[in-house]
Amino acid sequence: MTPLLALAIDAHGGLDRWAKIRTIVVSASITGAIWAIKGQANYLDDIIMRVDTKRQRIVTDFPKQDKRLTYGPERVTLEAPKGRISQARDNPEASFVGQARETPWDPLHVAYFQGEALWTYLNSPFLYAQPGFITEEISAIEVEGERWRRLKVIFPDHIKSHTKEQISCFGPDGLLRRHDYTVDILGGATGLNYAYDYREVEGLKFFTKRRVYAYEGDYVLVPEPLLVNIDVRHITLEGIESHETACAV
Repeated sequence: MTPLLALAIDAHGGLDRWAKIRTIVVSASITGAIWAIKGQANYLDDIIMRVDTKRQRIVTDFPKQDKRLTYGPERVTLEAPKGRISQARDNPEASFVGQARETPWDPLHVAYFQGEALWTYLNSPFLYAQPGFITEEISAIEVEGERWRRLKVIFPDHIKSHTKEQISCFGPDGLLRRHDYTVDILGGATGLNYAYDYREVEGLKFFTKRRVYAYEGDYVLVPEPLLVNIDVRHITLEGIESHETACAV
């Protein structure tokens, strides 16, 4: 483990605490221009996600609607009404091949994109300590008077995420400030993903806001449009053995 990754993991609560968690339950709204472009504006407004920390899986419930999305890298489903599968797609990544910027998405496209994204975001930086990940500290940058140390992360083939090589930027306190990447299923679209307003839940630190913008050239932010807007209201942790919960507002 690189010194920077060790610093980041400790700042977010440490591997010992993380190892005791099996599920992160997140109440949130996910909006932004990307969903409107794809014909799914506000589809993920007011959701509850159950995010597995040990395998790639997210179950998303809609409190105001009788439906559920499930995400796994090899299969996504829509249950509508909840409890009965009305749509399913195996090998969902392949369904994005040949899409253009304006190609509309169906609910299963939403499930896959949301799943691979939020699973990565909510499991980082602990995820990077897993076998198969390659990490390297690269040159730091200055952003608004603060020095951000940068970690280049190469994902193993068995983990589905935006792309194989990504960069995480950490502030002096070791907390993630920004996550930089391109998105393979969006034809290499760029993303500067800012993390804000951390809250502590049972000794672990989680973002409560994410704002994602495109970038040009050497990570130059494109201010409009705001591509993805993530606002987290509650986070509940479920342990592996005790299943006791702790909640942050």
